[in-house]
Amino acid sequence: MSFIKFIISKSFLKNLGMIVATIILLLTIIFVSLNIYTHHGEANPLPDFSGLTESQFKDVIKKSDLRYKIIDSVHIADKLPGVVIEQTPNVGEKVKRNRTIFFTINSYTQEKVQMPNVVESSFRDAKVTLESYGLKTGKIIYVPSEYTNLVMGQMYKGKPIERGILIPKGSRIDLMIGKGLSNRKTNVPDLKELSLKKAEQTCLNTSLNIGAIICDSTIVTAEDSATAFVWKQKPEAKDGTQLFLGSSIDIWISLDTAKILPNSLAKKLLQSGSEIDALISEDSNE
Repeated sequence: MSFIKFIISKSFLKNLGMIVATIILLLTIIFVSLNIYTHHGEANPLPDFSGLTESQFKDVIKKSDLRYKIIDSVHIADKLPGVVIEQTPNVGEKVKRNRTIFFTINSYTQEKVQMPNVVESSFRDAKVTLESYGLKTGKIIYVPSEYTNLVMGQMYKGKPIERGILIPKGSRIDLMIGKGLSNRKTNVPDLKELSLKKAEQTCLNTSLNIGAIICDSTIVTAEDSATAFVWKQKPEAKDGTQLFLGSSIDIWISLDTAKILPNSLAKKLLQSGSEIDALISEDSNE
């Protein structure tokens, strides 16, 4: 009975209330401190660091109260050395202060591969082999031979190159191709409005080469060249115009779409005219 009286006594209830209030106060302080420490609700979208070097993104990282770590490097030929290629978290993802951002940058040194032997292979097989090694087909040099489209030699920077020699990945290998017993010609392809890469591939497919590449004032960096388009070529692609296999076509490239606009409009008008003629023909037939 005395125990029950003690529990319901004023002094016990007073002390119990003080203990409960103290616990609540401590818990409140702990939760508030945790929110402050973890910056609860303070998250900002991550900016795009791609294309920036370490010296350039350092200040942005510091001002944003973030941290960073470079975890990997790759080599991309048309990107500047040291620039950011990938970032984790991704662009626009919300991050809190003191978050570590992981970067993959473009390597300062090119990855090297062993030169394969494509001599005595067909031209088609040689292209496939070079691509499997991360190499590109350069100029095609047709030489007298009784064998047609057979690789007679492989060259790098104007000199013969043997199998096993280390060269930078992405290098261009010139191929000496047998032209057979006839002086074959091929039609000049229309390269206008094509990207530089597509123009090179089109020439390769027709056994021709890209000769001089003339850039206008809009082309400043290697990335500009990669995204530019052909607006002029010499010789032009006209009906009946042909070149000997292995010949070169000079091209002019630009980023100024106004240089191809008249040609594009003419094509569209011609196409529209053909469609209208077709519709008129269908109506008359009915």
